[in-house]
Amino acid sequence: MFLHDIGIIPGGTKSHASPSDKPAITNLSRRGFVVGSSLFVVGITLVGCSSYEEPKIDPDAIDLPEAGPSPLTEVKGGDATPALWIAIEENGAVKITCHRSEMGQQVWTAMAQIVADELEAEWDKVEIVQAEGHERYGDQNTDGSRSVRYNFHRLRIAGAAMKQMLTEAAAVYWKMEPSECSASQGLVSNSQNSDTLSYGNLAKLAARLQVPEEANVTLKNPKDWRYINKEISSLTIPRITRGEGTFGIDVDRPGMVYAVVARPPQLFGKTGAVRDTDALAIPGVLQTVKLPDAKPPALFQPLGGVAIVATDTWAAIQGRNALEVDWIDGPNASYDSETFAEQMTQTARRSGTVRRKRGDTGSGLANAAQRIEAEYYAPHLSQSPMEPPAATAEWDGEKLECWACVQDPQATRQTLSDLLKIDKDNITVHATWLGGAFGRKSKPDFVVEAALIAKDVGKPVKVTWTREDEVRHGFYHSASAQWLEAGLDADGKCTSYLHRTVFPPIASTFVSGMDVPTDGEMGLGATDVPFAMPNLQVESGNAKGHVRIGWLRAVSNIYHAFAVQSFAAEMAHAAGRDQKDYLLELIGDARTIDPNAEGATYPNYDASLEEYPIETARLANVVNRVSDMAKWGRKMPSGHGLGIAVHRSFLSYIATIIEVAVTPEGALTIPGIWLAADSGTVINPRHARAQMEGGTIYGLSNALFGEITAKNGVIVQDNFPSWRVLRMGEAPKAFEVEIVKSNSAPAGVGEPATPPAAPALTNAIFNATGHRIRTLPIIGASGSRLTLPAAATEQAEG
Repeated sequence: MFLHDIGIIPGGTKSHASPSDKPAITNLSRRGFVVGSSLFVVGITLVGCSSYEEPKIDPDAIDLPEAGPSPLTEVKGGDATPALWIAIEENGAVKITCHRSEMGQQVWTAMAQIVADELEAEWDKVEIVQAEGHERYGDQNTDGSRSVRYNFHRLRIAGAAMKQMLTEAAAVYWKMEPSECSASQGLVSNSQNSDTLSYGNLAKLAARLQVPEEANVTLKNPKDWRYINKEISSLTIPRITRGEGTFGIDVDRPGMVYAVVARPPQLFGKTGAVRDTDALAIPGVLQTVKLPDAKPPALFQPLGGVAIVATDTWAAIQGRNALEVDWIDGPNASYDSETFAEQMTQTARRSGTVRRKRGDTGSGLANAAQRIEAEYYAPHLSQSPMEPPAATAEWDGEKLECWACVQDPQATRQTLSDLLKIDKDNITVHATWLGGAFGRKSKPDFVVEAALIAKDVGKPVKVTWTREDEVRHGFYHSASAQWLEAGLDADGKCTSYLHRTVFPPIASTFVSGMDVPTDGEMGLGATDVPFAMPNLQVESGNAKGHVRIGWLRAVSNIYHAFAVQSFAAEMAHAAGRDQKDYLLELIGDARTIDPNAEGATYPNYDASLEEYPIETARLANVVNRVSDMAKWGRKMPSGHGLGIAVHRSFLSYIATIIEVAVTPEGALTIPGIWLAADSGTVINPRHARAQMEGGTIYGLSNALFGEITAKNGVIVQDNFPSWRVLRMGEAPKAFEVEIVKSNSAPAGVGEPATPPAAPALTNAIFNATGHRIRTLPIIGASGSRLTLPAAATEQAEG
């Protein structure tokens, strides 16, 4: 049983956070650890079949100063005080708090592996507690593939510190030196007589000891890791398959009502006259609630509109269908994505703001023996997780409590405080499990909707977004137009390279009128390009946002990798060279790259270049490894082609090869995919492989079918299949992933497989058909086949 299910809170009381015996969220406080709450009680453990009987420890009978733990707040990554992360019960159960959101990426399991390894806990006694949103946990934003990277060190410290305190407690009891005691698999033994004491027996005594300073905490040698870098089974998948666990849609509260919202069709449109007579006549519909109109900037505020409150979600949906609203056009009523795409393309063809510069690219291009150029376009995308947003809010007049599938419960809490003018101390946010997210659920507008409606109706309210709501009223991945030029010498070697990128920045959602790409977005595949030519220039152009622009899995890397890696293949073709060999030549010799030395302001995913340098040797290594895996260079059947792409993102190095088969009629299949990933120290290779597979499929789905368009400011797509995803029968027939063993610091695994998927696919299509694809999507939601020119049809025929 999980503490998540038991609902224990400090002081030994039962939490009221989860109704009808559904899983509750536990709040483990430091104070609870210090005073020895009911989580730290005394027990008896029989060891094996020997005659030894573990003595029952009475901490009150031992003379110790009541010093209590001191917080390890100076540890890299934040507070590592063991009491914040670990609680031990009399039966030896180890409760590990996970402050990041579980959305299928197996963060529960990864966090547990890190702590339990250093703690020397028995794995079958490890249980997970989902943290509520609170500042004491530090950064809780579960995006950017940072959960392990940000917390690896401090969670190791927390586990090791707890193990040290348990060992010292045993030494105190046995009246011997701590050096004579050692901990392993939930027991502390001594070298004098091999007696043992269980963690559950020692916990209350250990709670009275001082937490050691980081300098005095000894971490394991990686060669002694028991759980880290091991393929440990998931802590969540068995529960999901049994129908256990709580997702956003599962929350139930006594007296709860249900709501859906009719929102203005355009960003910043307003609600005019509301005629709800027919809606209120629907059986089950209780009332309507007008929400405040949204005002620029968008931030995470709701879009406004009218909520329909009912006794069940279906009645609310039927009531919304019967509702009549006069919508008032907002400032984006004239937005047409097709026209906007042409405007961005024109901008990309003109000189822009220089963001990185090496040598003299203008002169290099002018003097090149061969000059090639290409422009690329990628459309808006929708995150469209399997589970659309859902949130439940309960307001008692003073305190607000929310349950929601959010990626950042702490930011959700702050947003609720800001928009509802409620003291943050009176707000509790519980993160449920997430049925996928891809960046959408880090924007808690749907939680604010639930809170506003609950405050108005005086009852707990669950707000459910339908698929149509999500597709038409979400936060969208930015569209992008890009221009690339290259100058080749007489031998086909690239001497000059120009990349110009134009896209509405994410910052436009937070700052009205912002149209300049940020350094962070430029550093996602543009200013960090790893190529070695003597002349290189990266520029940006400006573009305004007309929809809510938000981050989506891999963010700007998606369109930047598509353009850069497609263009690398175009250069290879122009030079008459093998694409893989030419790609390695572009990467050049083994070295580290500092874009800042060439005028960029490069954030490096908020990591130092000293700890996470850009290493071309690691890029080249994954290229060579994946080439061996796929047997690059082998003779292909007619209509088949291999395509390769490599990209560094979220501090990981990913190389992907895709094989396609294309019929003369344009029918496309994917016989195989090969992927090599260097993500530094990997906590669980099994789950890392799954993330690489999922990230690639996500990239293929968007590249083949994904496109969000707008007419008159209104999103055209509304549901499947007008917003199309890859289906099971279209998935790759074979998929091989190699996780490169590395001693480097942990890097991301959730997102970095997505960017190389699109260019590897389009490069493969070119090699199969001779047809170059520079505009996404490749097929589109309404299609089922490639549209091939006559020459490509002939090549596919062989």
